[in-house]
Amino acid sequence: MAEFAVVDLIRAKRDGRPLEDAEIRWLINSFTGGAVDPEQMSAMAMAVFFRGMDDRELSTWTTAMIETGERLDFSGLSRPTADKHSTGGVGDKITLPLAPLVAACGVAVPQLSGRGLGHTGGTLDKLEAIPGWRASLSNEEMLRQLEEVGAVICAAGSGLAPADKKLYALRDVTGTVEAIPLIASSIMSKKIAEGTDSLVLDVKVGSGAFMKSREDASELARRMVSLGAAADVRTVALLTSMEAPLGLTAGNGLEVAESVEVLAGGGPADVVELTLALAREMVQAAGVDVDPADKLADGSAMDVWRRMIAAQGGDPDAELPSAQHVEVVTADQTGYLTALDAMAVGLAAWRLGAGRARKEDPVQAAAGVVMCAKPGDRVTEGQPLFELHTDTPDTIARARAALAGGWEIGPDAPESQPLILDRITA
Repeated sequence: MAEFAVVDLIRAKRDGRPLEDAEIRWLINSFTGGAVDPEQMSAMAMAVFFRGMDDRELSTWTTAMIETGERLDFSGLSRPTADKHSTGGVGDKITLPLAPLVAACGVAVPQLSGRGLGHTGGTLDKLEAIPGWRASLSNEEMLRQLEEVGAVICAAGSGLAPADKKLYALRDVTGTVEAIPLIASSIMSKKIAEGTDSLVLDVKVGSGAFMKSREDASELARRMVSLGAAADVRTVALLTSMEAPLGLTAGNGLEVAESVEVLAGGGPADVVELTLALAREMVQAAGVDVDPADKLADGSAMDVWRRMIAAQGGDPDAELPSAQHVEVVTADQTGYLTALDAMAVGLAAWRLGAGRARKEDPVQAAAGVVMCAKPGDRVTEGQPLFELHTDTPDTIARARAALAGGWEIGPDAPESQPLILDRITA
């Protein structure tokens, strides 16, 4: 492989020159191998943040990241595979009911998930609220569970796109997490390396999402769909609203309980709507002619959930942790809840102990926020609006401060807003 001077590449990107394919491959390999210093890759990430990448650069960058690690192979399974990735939001517990629901339709779901950072919750953190459940599986265990149960939610192994793990750690501490090309390559390098046949992307847009504007969310979705198509992975993206939190809970164990409600045929309408919309996309992409709503209604999805949890050491009948302290925030006037800011709720849940500031921080299984009303609901003065759950009561004042100004009450009911904003295909 040709040798390059990394400072020359940084200057080139800083000044707006597209990087050549050979330059990109050398950079990713050299960074992964330790020949490019973290400070230098941080500078490159900032240059990409401001200058972007064209489609060719992004495709080569993503492929180079994939090639730093292993690729999984699900071709030996007896059913087609489909996966889902969400760009993250507040109360986004959709993976929990979605994976067993799609598996109940006859599709294998290899859901390699992560942990939360900041105001967005992590799927693995939620499931670890279930006594005994474990996130780490070997590739052999994952394949066996996919064949026997149909769904697995577990941690991605260190062998998948190791370049991404190194680069993400830098982006997190250098203010470059929001760079659209780096988000797209980070997500798609892992998903393509994972080896799924088809992929459905849930790209969030709004106050509680990384993408605040519809324009940015559409651009991210388009670029990820293009990367999937180029790698022969059937890929579709839904743009979904994250102005208000999903469901009525934000917090690890609280969201597990809400997910089980959905699998039991209940749960909040928005969680059910999005779960079914994504399930239908996944089933269609996998070429299976089954309506997921039927599998939700007849209990099949709940059966898969119970087997999936048990297969990873969890007790599906165990009581979930409950917080030692619960404080109620009440409405200060009578009227309609016209707005509920997802970021405010996410920050409150984080401060209560449901999230972490650094990857190595612990999280509280029982901490979080229960929302007693959603936009459009009529509330009366003194009525509970939120329950703040935590094991560390000294955090409640900061959680209240995060919520301050995070909701509005007015005399008239707001117009209902769509949850699913757009559908983007190759």
